[in-house]
Amino acid sequence: MSQFKVAAVQAAPSFLDVAAGITRAVAFIEEAAQKGAKLVVFPETWLPGYPNHIWLGPVAWQMQFVGRYFENSIEAGDVHDKAIAKAARDNSIQVSLGLSERAGGSLYIAQWHYDETGELIKRRRKLKPTHVERTVFGEGDGSDLVVKDTAIGRIGQLSCWEHLQPLSKYAMYAQDEQIHCAAWPNLKLYEGGAYALGHQVNNAASMLYAVEGGCFVIAACALVSKEQQDILCEGDPQKEALCPVGGGYTRIYAPDGQSIGADLADTEEGLVMADIDLSMIAYAKAAADPAGHYSRPDVTRLMLNSKPQRPVMAFDETAGLAMEAAEGAAAEADVVEIASAAE
Repeated sequence: MSQFKVAAVQAAPSFLDVAAGITRAVAFIEEAAQKGAKLVVFPETWLPGYPNHIWLGPVAWQMQFVGRYFENSIEAGDVHDKAIAKAARDNSIQVSLGLSERAGGSLYIAQWHYDETGELIKRRRKLKPTHVERTVFGEGDGSDLVVKDTAIGRIGQLSCWEHLQPLSKYAMYAQDEQIHCAAWPNLKLYEGGAYALGHQVNNAASMLYAVEGGCFVIAACALVSKEQQDILCEGDPQKEALCPVGGGYTRIYAPDGQSIGADLADTEEGLVMADIDLSMIAYAKAAADPAGHYSRPDVTRLMLNSKPQRPVMAFDETAGLAMEAAEGAAAEADVVEIASAAE
């Protein structure tokens, strides 16, 4: 299969209401499938919504959202996870879902990828939350920089400003990524005062990823609704100026950098859809394959540690030494040199 439709969701989240968010997510999955899409991509932390409050006021004020945000985040294997898996299976469509993942007492910016049978392909976490996101979310590790084989091609995922991390991007390019799921929050925060947070820069990051990686990029972007603004800003005109309604700039990019989806207005909710043809990737990479023939591994190369990093490693006394030795050997083996494909 080289030619098929893909879809990206542009919509405001059901902020701090994960049950309502799941209902709407299922509806978007059904709509995308009915329109012929083989893959649908959701924005960053769309469930239960991006925590814009961390950008809007002092920590003491933000604390009012902490409990509700935690309670409306999703755990692997819970009823919400199963509902998305069922929707993928019932509609025979792959789903890349952006969400706040709860694990123990911690939260992570996550992207969960389900195949068309509802089976899980990958749960990944953002490697490094950006700026004040670090007050809410923990970090991922090298195992989260992965491209997976699927029935429709080799698919990878990154969130937001991971698209500004050159080495992380290179690690993805080197895995022969064909379709990239880019999850973004709304892109109007601090509009007029922080150009780097706006849609011009961030859409450019998605476009450049498509050209550098020689792949299709499905860049799903959320927006802020009036209802969400009311919750976050409490009628404060200063906060409303920092967090305006809108900010949805969803795009789908071809490997040559063209935007190939039908764009929506930044305040409009719906699906951005496009027909993609994976055979076009060969033409893009014939010109420039930065992890292949267009690389210079004798000058620069990347070291990737793809081993999961966990804070607790349990083992019994009798097997302790053997397990420590095995872990050490595995850690050494998992440090992979990514250089030229010609090597």
